Amino acid sequence: MGKASGFIEHGRESAVRRPVPERVNDWFEIYQDFPEEKLRTQGARCMDCGVPFCHTGCPVNNLIPDWNDLVYRGRWKEAVRQLHSTNNFPEFTGRICPAPCEAACVLGINEPAVTIKQIEKSVVERGFDEGLIRPEPPKFRTGKKVAIVGSGPAGLAAAQQLNRAGHWVTVYEKADRIGGLLRYGIPEFKMEKRIVDRRLEQMETEGVKLVVNAHVGHSVPVEDLQREFDAILLAGGAEAPRDLNVPGRELKGVHFAMDFLPQANKRCYGDMLDRAQDILATGKRVIIIGGGDTGADCLGTVHRQKAISVYQFEIMPMPPADRSPLTPWPLWPMQLRVEGAHEEGGMREWSIATTKLTGDASGNVKQLHGIKVGPPPKFEPIPGSEFVMDADLILLAMGFSGPVRNGMIDQLGAKLDLRGNVETGVDYMSSVAGVFAAGDMRRGQSLVVWAIAEGRKAAESMDVYLSKQSVQPPAKAKLRRDLVSA
Repeated sequence: MGKASGFIEHGRESAVRRPVPERVNDWFEIYQDFPEEKLRTQGARCMDCGVPFCHTGCPVNNLIPDWNDLVYRGRWKEAVRQLHSTNNFPEFTGRICPAPCEAACVLGINEPAVTIKQIEKSVVERGFDEGLIRPEPPKFRTGKKVAIVGSGPAGLAAAQQLNRAGHWVTVYEKADRIGGLLRYGIPEFKMEKRIVDRRLEQMETEGVKLVVNAHVGHSVPVEDLQREFDAILLAGGAEAPRDLNVPGRELKGVHFAMDFLPQANKRCYGDMLDRAQDILATGKRVIIIGGGDTGADCLGTVHRQKAISVYQFEIMPMPPADRSPLTPWPLWPMQLRVEGAHEEGGMREWSIATTKLTGDASGNVKQLHGIKVGPPPKFEPIPGSEFVMDADLILLAMGFSGPVRNGMIDQLGAKLDLRGNVETGVDYMSSVAGVFAAGDMRRGQSLVVWAIAEGRKAAESMDVYLSKQSVQPPAKAKLRRDLVSA
């Protein structure tokens, strides 16, 4: 490494969040810029550790020590190329990935880990600012046509890889804008959508065709895709939400998180919403059920909509402040995490189970009835801990149970695994010949970095499959990890 003693001389430092009173009054990203001098110092903290365990923590196998060293030396162009050699969209992972690479950092055994995520984000932003990231259309076309269903990170990563390999790629998205959960699941204050738009502009210039308002299996028959395309990738995500099966669930004012969050993003675009279906937290007493990332996204959104009060309930016990001995290095640690939304207000409550919801004569939810519970897996109710809390809006953010099956999956007749996800072989092909699957639709609810990794791996298998379909395959380079540069 450039500075072998860097991790001894310098402590961890990362970008600070904007003041709470400022950021809760807008929808801009919450982090301030990080000066270049400090960034290079943080790059110097990367150890000459021999075995970089950060690689094992990163699903896309980012060459982390390499671009940390390049940042330390100020060799930005090379850092940009190195970063893109394994990751199509580091601007996404640099913002919304929880950074399992940092949890696996060797320095993290007894010191704060290297600020890998901050460096990643800074490198890609420098690349865009200096014009180092440009469209890279393929130099040849194979004549093969690929349909990708779903425009989240898995679908987009596969689309860019396959297009750069020379295939004609069309991405189908059921919503009115491209991006999947990147567009309508991630709030603006975590990732402004201009970040998505500039990458889509690059992909369109490279030749990827993007089609919106195209719900495959409904408005777009699956048979049409099978007839028109040589291969299909299912990358529609795990969109079936986990429901709350208690009395009163049918009351007005009880909504899934993914009915609430997209509306907030649409308002940022200036879209006009149907008042009858409008979900707003303004002036309401809000309860969020679910303590994960989606719950935190709801929390930050509720703050910006100016709710009267907001509570966040989680059925699991409160994690320890530091890494649990049950998850030693280099495993992803079980420990308490404080997101920006938690700093902004609201109350977090742990070991809470909802027993029922009650409402008024008009059918509007008015109260949540709950009880404290013991540890998993039994979650036994604790006698005498029952409580009732007033609520005008209840948001269900309890995760997802798998892909939506009625429609495309049922029509294809694709085999499902025991968890209800699309089952594939090691080549990412489903039980239907020529139909592949990747991302949350294949592995279940997961991280953005896993989605990108899955999209890239599926694209490589699809490229091999498409090459075998040609009687005389065109001479072209094999789709490799280093095919994508920037």
